[in-house]
Amino acid sequence: MTGQNQNQGNCDKQNLISQTYPPSTDEDANADSRDLFADIFADFEPQNTTDGSYRGIMAKIKATELQYQEVFEQKFVEANTNLKRDRIRVTIKQTGNSLQLRATLPLKPGDISLGKEKKQYDLSLGIPANLEGLKTAIEESYELGKLIARHTFEWNEKYLGIKSREKQEIKTIGELLDTFDEKYYQTRQKTITSQNTFANYISVIKRNFPLTTLSTKNHFEEIINSFQGNKKNELIAVTSVFIKTFQLGFILDVTRDHVTPAHREIPDNDKIVSSFDLFEKFALNRKNTNITDEIDTWEMWRWVYGMLATFGLRPRELFVEPDINWWMSPQNIDHTWKVNKNTKTGYREVIPFVPEWIELFYLKNPKPLNILEKKVTKIASVQNINWMRRDISRWFRKVGIEFQPYDLRHACAIRAHLQGIPIKAAADNLGHTVDEHTKTYQRWFGIENRKKAFGEVISQKSLIELQKNEILALRMENERLKLEAKKFKLSGNKNLDNCEQLYHQG
Repeated sequence: MTGQNQNQGNCDKQNLISQTYPPSTDEDANADSRDLFADIFADFEPQNTTDGSYRGIMAKIKATELQYQEVFEQKFVEANTNLKRDRIRVTIKQTGNSLQLRATLPLKPGDISLGKEKKQYDLSLGIPANLEGLKTAIEESYELGKLIARHTFEWNEKYLGIKSREKQEIKTIGELLDTFDEKYYQTRQKTITSQNTFANYISVIKRNFPLTTLSTKNHFEEIINSFQGNKKNELIAVTSVFIKTFQLGFILDVTRDHVTPAHREIPDNDKIVSSFDLFEKFALNRKNTNITDEIDTWEMWRWVYGMLATFGLRPRELFVEPDINWWMSPQNIDHTWKVNKNTKTGYREVIPFVPEWIELFYLKNPKPLNILEKKVTKIASVQNINWMRRDISRWFRKVGIEFQPYDLRHACAIRAHLQGIPIKAAADNLGHTVDEHTKTYQRWFGIENRKKAFGEVISQKSLIELQKNEILALRMENERLKLEAKKFKLSGNKNLDNCEQLYHQG
């Protein structure tokens, strides 16, 4: 094909889409019609959830998939309506996960139909049933319609499905990975949260699957079953998404492992307070750094430590578009932290579990907040946020803290229980469900906290008994005083009567 003919072919192809969505007198409508995918999630906001567990994440994914499916079905109906309006004798139909072109065509070679020269056929061109596939189906429908109208249709490899079958050749995991990003976001919103999830998927696949391995059911299962525990469960989850995204046509026949969490010691309040001072101790004893911007960075990480301890936040909830203006605002009289909507469980306003730590940990000090603001303005991708999240763990190790950042969150769940905060209120504050909250403090409660809980209950019962005894004593004293007052009143009346008798006798 010459360059001129190729350019003409490309122009014709572009015109096919504009014909499907003809120009409107409304300028905004014209802008939307140029792209079948224009802002399909523009007005979509998945229902907010406090469930940060796998179940909660899947609920948000399901809501997004339903939104995508609704848009797809709407565009599917529009496409066939427009084909009919333009008198194109082709219809798009869906069968399972594929789209076909339905048209009345000359008999296929080898096909015999008595007394007929034409027959209705469903042409399978290997087009997936998604928005990208619908776009292709529309182009192919107009191309086929043109051949039918001109009586120039011929059965070739394309319409016989030979090319389609060739396209179904099994690809390697690496080949699929090259287009994973494009396919994944065809059915999902591109947000900070979804980008973080996708980055994790990519990392898991690259670390555990040889990229030259063919993407077959047996190969996936063989690799997954070579692992155990959390690792195996992670691979099952990620691989299932990968298979579904590319519509590979099979379901994994593997079983998740039941994993019992390893024991971990959650720090008590005294340990948390004393560990706060390790940041300054590290800064005073370290060798001087030549990087000016890094000299006072420890103050920002100390502030991060204090916020995690006081509010029980997820580390990411401090770095995703932090509302520093609200945090420092005089109107923020309750000292709440606003978590951005683009985080794991969406927007929420968090109340401090230990309000006195705000002053103790210098959490309103503008200096570390200025450092934080400079760092978050440089965040260009979700990968930068992940680096900052990993930096927290690195700083914990660097200054000598003996527990993990997430342990501060678990400590808040346990503390809330000991404080007697209603479970629903504590769970909402931490950004997870009541079930997840209960599991957390039950899992990490520990013998010391149990002793403390029993001690507080016993001391509270003792206090109640003491108060009951005091109330009983006061009641008895009150009754005694009432009797004395009554006697005094009777005695006073008798004395008054005697005085009157003496007066009259005198």
